[in-house]
Amino acid sequence: MPHLEICANSVQSAINAQTANAYRVELCDNLWEGGTTPSGATVRLARKHLTSTLLNVLIRPRGGDFCYSDVEFETCKEDIKLCKEWGVDGIVCGVLKSDFTIDATRTHELIKLAKPLPFTFHRAFDLCSNLDTALHTLIELGVDRVLSSGGASSVREGLQKLQHLNKNIAANKIIIMPGGGVTDNNVQEFMDVTGCEEFHCSAKVGKQSKMDWRLWNGVPMNSSEDIPEDVNNESNLVQIKKVLTAMDNRRKDARAK
Repeated sequence: MPHLEICANSVQSAINAQTANAYRVELCDNLWEGGTTPSGATVRLARKHLTSTLLNVLIRPRGGDFCYSDVEFETCKEDIKLCKEWGVDGIVCGVLKSDFTIDATRTHELIKLAKPLPFTFHRAFDLCSNLDTALHTLIELGVDRVLSSGGASSVREGLQKLQHLNKNIAANKIIIMPGGGVTDNNVQEFMDVTGCEEFHCSAKVGKQSKMDWRLWNGVPMNSSEDIPEDVNNESNLVQIKKVLTAMDNRRKDARAK
């Protein structure tokens, strides 16, 4: 049965995912930076509210690359320890070397620390210089799942590579979970082409700020002009249900054949 994971950037986004019957949430913060570790309060409140949807937490100490200093790596380890104490269902993390290969030593240490929780290697994988070699490494390390857009900016662009990785290398040894531009309009095609059974999306929409922006004094709060000041992104109940319906319809079609 196909599963949908929602990238939730807040407790409310996580609640929306559960209300829509998503299988799992990947809880994070700062989607504008591709996601970073959420606050302790966010994790604990999400754990309190999510009773029927699994809760995975992204462990990423900052935006940017995935080659971490000693202090940043220690931060990852401490966050994993805390998440285990708070009862999350899975850890999402990963480390690269400066040459764009998997840092097997550090990633193995994180996997051991996360046990018995399942470990997902995030889209740092897509930056690797050789995805085939990287996937073999993750399999050897015992990673449960890898989130990937096929080494491209979106699943659409990396579709053929994802098909190759899933059908020729993964072979039930690791789960390939496509993520990056997945919507209700394309998820059925992505299921057919890749053969994957888990997909990842944010299903987010811009939620207008309640503040009266006519009174704005022009002082920016964001460091980048590309980040809107008056709109907050939130995983949307309707959008999530549309993706789930599309996935379920494709499953029913497959059963009928």
